[in-house]
Amino acid sequence: MNMPSGGSFQLPPLALYIHIPWCVRKCPYCDFNSHAAGPTLPEQEYVDALLADLDADLGHVHGRELTSIFFGGGTPSLFSANALGRLLDGVERRVRFARNIEITLEANPGTFEQAKFRDYRGLGINRLSIGVQSFQEAKLKALGRIHDGNEAIRAADMARAAGFDNFNLDLMHGLPEQSIEDALFDLRTAIAQGPTHLSWYQLTMEPNTVFWSQPPVLPEDDLLWDIQEAGQALLAEQGYAQYEVSAYAQTGKAARHNLNYWTFGDFLGIGAGAHAKLSSPSGQIMRTWKTRLPKDYLDASKPFQAGDRLLTADELPFEFLMNVLRLSEGVPAALFSERTGLPLAQLDGARREAEARKLLLADPQRLTASREGQLFLNDLLQHFLP
Repeated sequence: MNMPSGGSFQLPPLALYIHIPWCVRKCPYCDFNSHAAGPTLPEQEYVDALLADLDADLGHVHGRELTSIFFGGGTPSLFSANALGRLLDGVERRVRFARNIEITLEANPGTFEQAKFRDYRGLGINRLSIGVQSFQEAKLKALGRIHDGNEAIRAADMARAAGFDNFNLDLMHGLPEQSIEDALFDLRTAIAQGPTHLSWYQLTMEPNTVFWSQPPVLPEDDLLWDIQEAGQALLAEQGYAQYEVSAYAQTGKAARHNLNYWTFGDFLGIGAGAHAKLSSPSGQIMRTWKTRLPKDYLDASKPFQAGDRLLTADELPFEFLMNVLRLSEGVPAALFSERTGLPLAQLDGARREAEARKLLLADPQRLTASREGQLFLNDLLQHFLP
């Protein structure tokens, strides 16, 4: 058990992740648990399974309310408002919603219908995350995307018209044959749409993807560095503060659901392949994962949960810091004991080593990666491996 000295373990905030695994088409760079949709989706059966999955996990709630819900995928916006409404009603009957709950839905421009999105807003979904990736035709084609740049701009217009005053645009950089000018064009076009939040991250080659086995030619490292520096300067100039490695937000618009991940909060995970991080009042912390293939997840003879793993006291420093050090301003040092139940002194030796290498700021009150530590986060985390 991981018990804080001198008191009982304080349970962290609780969020809910809901995975909807279908897409119109699988993108060649995507390593998420997503599957090409057929002519019809098993909406009702899948909602039934999600609620049964949640029922099986209710023992992990321990009286907490949900601070946020995130519909990820796949492409959750393929589901009708009726299906998502029935799901949200079912979730709220089982777990209390915080008064100011943030509910985010991932959507792709090719799935936008203004009436549908107005209905989503009416359900209480109050944040969209729109997967744009680029506004340039050649880049979108190279990425295997099904929308074009104009559709991406119309999607942002329709989001506002449907009542969403809080939305994120997802953009990639380091794309095949991308120049600094290309990358800045995408950023400027995105900023012109008035999003409250931008996710701007580098394309990487992940195992079990088409790009892994058939890699495109990507920009050289020096150019990638120049793109990143120029893009970060532009975002800062336009009022988007970098609060995490690849997340930029207007004042007060950081994604609360993701902040819960990065501050080592708890989250339930329901749906095919969903992961969860769960704490118990005794101080034990566990990670769980659900059955991956939709056909198996929908098979009533098979369990929803595919596995779990209890984190040991030796693993917790790395698990905690792997998340919080992604944040530009880090976290109060006291949060380590609050979230893990371990004494802060357990980090002392590794902290001194990381500070000596200028990867961690020498601040006894906070745990914050230096600028160099953020750029070489894996090197920094090596100091905290069990």
